[in-house]
Amino acid sequence: MGDLLLVRHGETEWSMSGQHTSWTDISLTDRGREQARGLAPLLGSHRVGAVFVSPLKRARETADLAGLHGVRVDADLVEWDYGGYEGVTTVEIHRTRPDWFLFTDGVAPGPPEHPGESPEEVGARADRVLAKTHAALANNEGCVVLVAHGHFLRVLTARYLGLPASAGALFQLATGTVCRLGTEHGRPVVAGWNVRPPS
Repeated sequence: MGDLLLVRHGETEWSMSGQHTSWTDISLTDRGREQARGLAPLLGSHRVGAVFVSPLKRARETADLAGLHGVRVDADLVEWDYGGYEGVTTVEIHRTRPDWFLFTDGVAPGPPEHPGESPEEVGARADRVLAKTHAALANNEGCVVLVAHGHFLRVLTARYLGLPASAGALFQLATGTVCRLGTEHGRPVVAGWNVRPPS
């Protein structure tokens, strides 16, 4: 059975500034596009059986520039809905909520179409994605690639390892990197983290 490869999209203006970016559909920076193109040889070294991509532009652009083909867009791969914290930095949030921590506290309510998600709600979405990836991996056609977003992929990693969604806090994830989730003696493991192509 193949591994699960997680790809965080390349850099955006808001990932540079630290602004929480969920539904705001922004493009990659020039550096982000360069990061995405740099992933092509790294991903090309794996036999890929299936690719699932977030519908947001920054993820789709990353998948395309990284040379991934036959992608399936999956709405469950969108970033954590930050609700009222969309576009706001952690520093700004801490001015009024000094002890706030995303992975345990969730977010402030947002507009009706984006009310925000709790850690548990993001974890439930991650579980749905993992069910789809396990089905694809069971076909034994190679690795499954997920191209998505930092906080969501951190929660997904926690759930893959059997940990609560809040344990996503333990897995810092940089833009334009690949992580590999696999197994050892039948147990889930992190086999590679924040891997960048050789310079």
